Amino acid sequence: MADRDALPLPLEVRARLAELELELSEGDITQKGYEKKRAKLIGAYLPQPPGLEGSMAHERRPPMAPSAASRYHRRRSSGTRDERYRSDVHTEAVQAALAKHKERKMAVPMPSKRRSLVVQTSMDAYTPPDTSSGSEEEGGQGEGTPTSSQGSVSMEHWISRAIHQGSTTSSSSSSTQSGGSGAAGRLADVLAQTHIENHSAPPDVTTYTSELPTQVERPQVSTVPRSTPKYGNAELMETGDGVPVSSRVSAKIQQLVNTLKQPRRPPLREFFVDDFEELLEVQQPDPNQPRPEGALMLTMRGEQLGVVTNWPPSLEAALQRWGTISPKAPCLTTMDTNGKPLYVLTYGKLWSRSIKVAYNILHKLGTKQEPMVRPGDRVALVFPNNDPAAFMVAFYGCLLAEVVPVPIEVPLTRKDAGSQQIGFLLGSCGVTVALTSDACHKGLPKGPTGEIPQFKGWPKLLWFVTESKHLSKPPRDWFPHIKDANNDTAYIEYKTCKDGSVLGVTVMRIAMLTHCQALTQACSYTEAETIVNVLDFKKDVGLWHGILTSVMNMMHVISIPYSLMKVNPLSWIQKVCQYKAKVACVKSRDMHWALVAHRDQRDINLTSLRMLVVADGSNPWSISSCDAFLNVFQSKGLRPEVICPCASSPEALTVAIRRPTDDSNQPTGRGVLSMQGLSHGVIRVDSEERLSVLTVQDVGTVMPGALMCVVKPEGVPQLCRTDEIGELCVCSIATGTSYYGLSGMTKNTFEVFPMGGNGAPISEYPFTRTGLLGFVGPGGLVFIAGKMDGLMVVSGRRHNADDIVATALAVEPMKFVYRGRIAVFSVTVLHDERIVVVAEQRPDSTEEDSFQWMSRVLQAIDSIHGVGVFCLALVPANTLPKTPLGGIHLSETKQLFLEGSLHPCNVLMCPHTCVTNLPKPRQKQPEIGPASVMVGNLVSGKRIAQASGRDLGQIEDNDQARKFLFLSEVLQWRAQTTPDHVLFTLLSSRGAVLSSLTCLQLHKRAEKIAAMLVERGHLQDGDHVALVYPPGIDLIAAFYGCLYAGCVPITVRPPHPQNIATTLPTVKMIVEVSRSACVMTTQVICKLLRSKEASAAVDVRMWPPVLDTDDLPKKKPPQLYKPSNPDTLAYLDFSVSTTGMLAGVKMSHTATSAFCRSIKLQCELYPSREVAICLDPYCGLGFVLWCLCSVYSGHQSILIPPSELEVNPALWLMAVSQFRVRDTFCSYSVMELCTKGLGLQTESLKSRGLDLSRVRTCVVVAEERPRIALTQSFSKLFKDLGLHPRAVSTSFGCRVNLAICLQPHRLGAIVDQGTSGPDPTTVYVDMRALRHDRVRLVERGSPHSLPLMESGKILPGVRIIIANPETKGPLGDSHLGEIWVHSAHNGSGYFTVYGDEALQSDHFNSRLSFGDTQTVWARTGYLGFLRRTELTDASGERHDALYVVGALDEAMELRGMRYHPIDIETSVIRAHKSIMECAVFPWTNLLVVVVELEGSEQEALDLVPLVTNAILEEHYLIVGVVVVVDIGVIPINSRGEKQRMHLRDGFLADQLDPIYVAYNM
Repeated sequence: MADRDALPLPLEVRARLAELELELSEGDITQKGYEKKRAKLIGAYLPQPPGLEGSMAHERRPPMAPSAASRYHRRRSSGTRDERYRSDVHTEAVQAALAKHKERKMAVPMPSKRRSLVVQTSMDAYTPPDTSSGSEEEGGQGEGTPTSSQGSVSMEHWISRAIHQGSTTSSSSSSTQSGGSGAAGRLADVLAQTHIENHSAPPDVTTYTSELPTQVERPQVSTVPRSTPKYGNAELMETGDGVPVSSRVSAKIQQLVNTLKQPRRPPLREFFVDDFEELLEVQQPDPNQPRPEGALMLTMRGEQLGVVTNWPPSLEAALQRWGTISPKAPCLTTMDTNGKPLYVLTYGKLWSRSIKVAYNILHKLGTKQEPMVRPGDRVALVFPNNDPAAFMVAFYGCLLAEVVPVPIEVPLTRKDAGSQQIGFLLGSCGVTVALTSDACHKGLPKGPTGEIPQFKGWPKLLWFVTESKHLSKPPRDWFPHIKDANNDTAYIEYKTCKDGSVLGVTVMRIAMLTHCQALTQACSYTEAETIVNVLDFKKDVGLWHGILTSVMNMMHVISIPYSLMKVNPLSWIQKVCQYKAKVACVKSRDMHWALVAHRDQRDINLTSLRMLVVADGSNPWSISSCDAFLNVFQSKGLRPEVICPCASSPEALTVAIRRPTDDSNQPTGRGVLSMQGLSHGVIRVDSEERLSVLTVQDVGTVMPGALMCVVKPEGVPQLCRTDEIGELCVCSIATGTSYYGLSGMTKNTFEVFPMGGNGAPISEYPFTRTGLLGFVGPGGLVFIAGKMDGLMVVSGRRHNADDIVATALAVEPMKFVYRGRIAVFSVTVLHDERIVVVAEQRPDSTEEDSFQWMSRVLQAIDSIHGVGVFCLALVPANTLPKTPLGGIHLSETKQLFLEGSLHPCNVLMCPHTCVTNLPKPRQKQPEIGPASVMVGNLVSGKRIAQASGRDLGQIEDNDQARKFLFLSEVLQWRAQTTPDHVLFTLLSSRGAVLSSLTCLQLHKRAEKIAAMLVERGHLQDGDHVALVYPPGIDLIAAFYGCLYAGCVPITVRPPHPQNIATTLPTVKMIVEVSRSACVMTTQVICKLLRSKEASAAVDVRMWPPVLDTDDLPKKKPPQLYKPSNPDTLAYLDFSVSTTGMLAGVKMSHTATSAFCRSIKLQCELYPSREVAICLDPYCGLGFVLWCLCSVYSGHQSILIPPSELEVNPALWLMAVSQFRVRDTFCSYSVMELCTKGLGLQTESLKSRGLDLSRVRTCVVVAEERPRIALTQSFSKLFKDLGLHPRAVSTSFGCRVNLAICLQPHRLGAIVDQGTSGPDPTTVYVDMRALRHDRVRLVERGSPHSLPLMESGKILPGVRIIIANPETKGPLGDSHLGEIWVHSAHNGSGYFTVYGDEALQSDHFNSRLSFGDTQTVWARTGYLGFLRRTELTDASGERHDALYVVGALDEAMELRGMRYHPIDIETSVIRAHKSIMECAVFPWTNLLVVVVELEGSEQEALDLVPLVTNAILEEHYLIVGVVVVVDIGVIPINSRGEKQRMHLRDGFLADQLDPIYVAYNM
């Protein structure tokens, strides 16, 4: 800073300090000794450091430095800091802001990462990135040559040291794998109290962490001898419904919860909340925010554009003049990579070669009759950055030929960042010819035949080499037509927008000439001056000064290529000395590089320079480079008044430039502005006491002959007040005129009429928007505070990307990221912009360091800008997309972030602090009494929601089986009347018949089993028998054997031989809980139960007797058992619910027979029918269809074990086709297997004769909301194989009633048989209303709509009502409530050991609290609604459709609303192509999302922001934890349902072995 010496230090102290710095720089003293001595010296003169006492908290040390020379050493020692973003004041501000937070303990858990991921991001995996990544447009920051970073010496140093020391206390318990990072720790408390004035100390969470045992490696499960398996064990099941005990919760998660329990931001303002809608908070303007108070600004007028008599009438005329009168004068000198002059282009050569190029373009392309290029056509100029001479010749050749050059970058590869957009520009400009140099043409990628391939998105181009040797000489009489400058287009300059699209700005010949004249006048250019140009000569300042204005004034340009700057950053200064150049055009990056490298140079003399044009003066952070450069080079003859920042934009060309003066006393303009004021768009000059200030320098005054005004950036172009920041607009001949081919955008940018206070335009001439934000200060000086492209409006406040980059870079130490490689952009999430920071991480920084750096960056940005960062991501070195000149390609980076292909190696998301516009949590309203609801429904004419299937009593059917009360009697009757009728056929995985049973065979087999039970098992009637069989015929025989013996069978899925440890305990548990007196099974399983593996998993001695049914006794029992009472138990239906609860439901003989009859009538099952069943036969409707229905109805069941489909996915459909089955039943998991496994094989299946045209009903058996997407894709996929789209339907059952709905469709000729039901209807409901337990029907495709399919036709004899689960009152039609069911086949209660039936008793016998209070209902535990449709049943009644929404015990209460996991999971799976499966569960008040990743582990971190965004956008929820796991980790039961509670228990016990766990703050 210029006022560095403001601190009143005595001279001798200053001298001593200078000596000290010298000693340090020479290495005579250590860093530590230096600090000690220095602190001693200046201790007395320093104000007290921040944080020592409350009143001093806002003070900051006035900047100080002894002398210019030693000041430089100090800067050297701080390493490679990018001077463009360097500001000591700012660095200190950041350090002070961080110091304020240092007392606060932080408890942010570090994300855990799998070892393999950590290893892959190690040193060897990378090449160090191109450190010299200075950017052109995108504001990427240059990196500088690496010098050792010894830490910046000053107050910053010990403040940061204090922060480090404060952080070591609790890091003992942290490891990369698990346990929170104490050091990174302190962040959450900081975020919890963003108002710094709040001094209440937050709870100290870190002490909690250190009491826990340190967890070092991931595989903990093996070290702790736990007998419990991974999932499905007893211990976990018992706690399935409650929050598990904390001893099993890993320390890190506990820590996260404690963090999130801390108080967050101050309570939000009132929202607009309609009773029905969840409204996002509308940002109310802050009443205390600063408002502009100045007068309306006046238009600023530049000085008159002087008319100089000998100015040429056009640039071509100038070229002709110099080319003929001084052909030997040098025009351009190019350099090789060693800094040696490579080539001097004289004005004579430029003139003759340009004519040659012009002639060849017009006459040698195409034919005489059909030339390819005519005057006015556009041609591309593709020249590398190290060949300005060839470019210049081609450019002037185009001007002479009157064609329009479009200079673009050289496409390096076919997939270059942004090159596709350039292709679109060329296409829209109608470019067919590209001019290029020989070397460049050789370097372009070639196809196999040597032709240049068409680049992605590019038009077909003819490549034309412009070297003289390739061109033919123009005839003697041919001469270009040289006109005065007119309104024809001279050239098109490309411009990359914020979103990555590329526009072409057209510049007319008169504008080009006027601009050169204005620059000549402003810069006082004279003939034959020498100018050194480091900038890109193809566009912007480099083109205007180094190619155009130079020719107008016959100047000599020394062009320094970027490749030379990378090798020798001082090259431009050496050339200034060597050629005694008067002018140099540079960027602040080039000044910074020169600073870093200048120590090695002795004889530098810059006295010849009269003007140093700083091209990126419009970047407010360029001031620090200018100051630092002046500090160092003033001693080398550089005068302060020489530094001339300028501001430019592609649309308005040069907007303002500081004039070079001879008067060194004229002060330059400085403004120290408050960041907070800037964020509200007002200018508040800040005494440099505050932490958050932006220091800006002027960029001179308005260009000669131009008018300038400042207008509001958004909306109508209203003039700003004098103390308001707005967009600069310029009215001048010397600006661009349009975006090529885009009339609408052109109107908004190039034809703006600013309005005065009275609403009238201030001028009849249009102004051009420059895209620069700023203001006009005193004396007409123009100040730039940022660019429109870098503007991010977060909840109404404006922040500039450059400022945020500067703050991130000021967070020392910079050991973790590359300086020039930081991208800041905003993404729109939930109707507001959210800030994302992406940086390239150094390969040698550890996880923990990086994480700590990230947390400190968050604190710093929060303190200084008052804005939260939504996501901070670190990517491996060299992986961000680059612009042609090495900067970061911002829009491409943003695109990669949004599509999830950035592959970061570290991510920190902070949605909790950023997202403040969530709807208010829902307050539970006092329930309206059931009576009022009923009366209300009657008054409003709504019917009460109830429905029923056909009445069993009225159905006339010749059902012989009805004569028998018991299934065992039906079987005996069938064995007598139709002994040889086949009831069951079991298929193998090949599709062959493995075995079959006729009525008689089954009866005989069952008799033998009954005899064995009585003889060997010594069982009494009523004893329970566990049947542990694989799906098949043995199971059926064993079941009927039990009935014959009077025992109660319980079917149990056998343990999986490959996975005994996790599957056997469940078997054991069912056997114990059901109080089975004996276990019946096959010989194979019998051996398995006694094996070594089994004894490791459970206590084998505790098994009841195990009977093996493979060798049965020859004799039959004395007599078959006949139950006395039909209400006694027939069997027990045991299953584990999705929430991990094991429950056995008692099924009586009456219910069993009624159930079979109901299904027989609904599906029209007769002995002549064949039905294919691909279901698990262990519980629910699957068991009933597999074992019972055939015996009752007499139809043949073709049995297909679902496990066989894993071997042969086509098995089920081939069987259906081969046996010509009309009715088939399957589960969702079977359907999914077919959809995924056979998706690409439909053609080959067709050729194998697979035909599904006979199928009339294909019912999915389920206990959940119908999965529409799956059933639809299944129908579409197999439509080609003859499957009728109406054939697929669903059923719905639950614990209390195993089948409530079952939809058999009647297709074709079958419709007239009396039971035809209408098609299942689909409705669309508003998901937001659903969260409030309301049903609101919307149109298909409307936002937040959720399709729900009817669950099937209600079975005969079943009545349904919708009741309020809390008040038990009946609800109206289309209202969401719990589904209650009354039918003869309801279960008769839970069978439990512990006698806590009281808890569950109302599941089976509930009564309504109002209305019909007599009927006994069973509560299904599912939410749904009934809706009367327009369709009619066979009986002529209106059809009532039942829609199931989801299980009550699965639903999550978050923010006072009810969410169904499946809805959130659907959003997550849609978020990224690599997410295979997803499960969510709540834990305390956090939402945990587990995603299965298909793809490389490097993609794991891409998913975190996408998952967070998707859930925020669609569900207004903030995710607490994102866990990325391998495929197959989410447990799924046989019905295809996710076992979310098991997953939760596995997560809390740290058993998932995740790839990555991200804790969102």
